[in-house]
Amino acid sequence: MGLLSQVVLFPLAPVRGVVWVAERVRDVAEEELCHPSVLRARLAALNEALESGAIGSEEFDREEDRLLDLLERSGSRSPGERARVSRHD
Repeated sequence: MGLLSQVVLFPLAPVRGVVWVAERVRDVAEEELCHPSVLRARLAALNEALESGAIGSEEFDREEDRLLDLLERSGSRSPGERARVSRHD
């Protein structure tokens, strides 16, 4: 980036900084939500909800498929790769 570009774009520096911080926060949040232990706990809670009658079998199947897909993805990628791929999903 040339000197002129830096001078012209300098007022946008705080915005770029906020965007960068927001992206890092999102990456960490996604990592925590897609951690295998969190997904397993959510599956266990889903099973309990089905057994107690709080949800029906169709809702259970739909949510179980979604959680198992997330669990499969989280186990096959590194944390950085998961964050990059999840932005494009």
